[in-house]
Amino acid sequence: MHQQPLAYLDPIFMESEEARPLRILAEYQEPLRRFKQQNIQDTVVFFGSARIHSRERAEEALERLERRFGARAGAERDALLARGRKAVEWSRYYEEARELARLVTEWSKSLASEHHRFVVTSGGGPGIMEAANRGAHEAGGKTIGLNIRLPFEQGANPYITDGLHFEFHYFFMRKFWFAYLAKALVIFPGGFGTLDEMFEILTLMQTEKLAKQIQIVLYGSEYWDPILRLDPMAEWGAISSADMHLVQRADSPKTAFDLLHAHLTQHHLTPPTVQEMKAPGIAKTRS
Repeated sequence: MHQQPLAYLDPIFMESEEARPLRILAEYQEPLRRFKQQNIQDTVVFFGSARIHSRERAEEALERLERRFGARAGAERDALLARGRKAVEWSRYYEEARELARLVTEWSKSLASEHHRFVVTSGGGPGIMEAANRGAHEAGGKTIGLNIRLPFEQGANPYITDGLHFEFHYFFMRKFWFAYLAKALVIFPGGFGTLDEMFEILTLMQTEKLAKQIQIVLYGSEYWDPILRLDPMAEWGAISSADMHLVQRADSPKTAFDLLHAHLTQHHLTPPTVQEMKAPGIAKTRS
């Protein structure tokens, strides 16, 4: 007689519509278990495009294009070479994300704490995500990758710490883990996904749904200034003037690190004063 498997061991049931709440719960409980095992207290999250390559890779790709076309003229050649040169120019953001992640990790490793503090975290894929994980890895620190499982998407990058590579099916559970442990976000040039992730956190901050102080650093004025002009939103009254200060800007790894260092030290390392302890809502603004 065929023995019926236990419900939680039955793959047909676990992949069914009825088991969706269990799958959602698993994407909360399983990462929580591993974060506890790895002694992770909090994170600094890097967002940005998966299409930005390292300088070495971008230059190699451009050289291949130049060898392929040689001196031949034509619209296709001009378009491809222009794109290749733009990729080389764009690669500066990969290298700067890598450097910033290294600076953050070296500093966090110097902190006297029984937990791992301000662990560099990314979406786990290529581009800026890889650069962040790579910089933290090169600094000898732990680094987290919260990857999303998509049929057309690439796999995780090789710089994520063993045991801290997570695969998610549900976007909202992945976003939860981006926000839950984060004490700061650095937003490098990116597309719709990067904007979606940034505005999700901004909305939570604006509506006071985060029980902590999170800093958002928008990196790369040359890229973001033509795309993100928030002034008209304040002028029309869609946001308050105070909301304009929820985002700070940086154009170099040092400037970004200085902003992060000041914020994280003030809000998440320095004990609150007696006056602050008496102030309403202090429990919501301290780690």
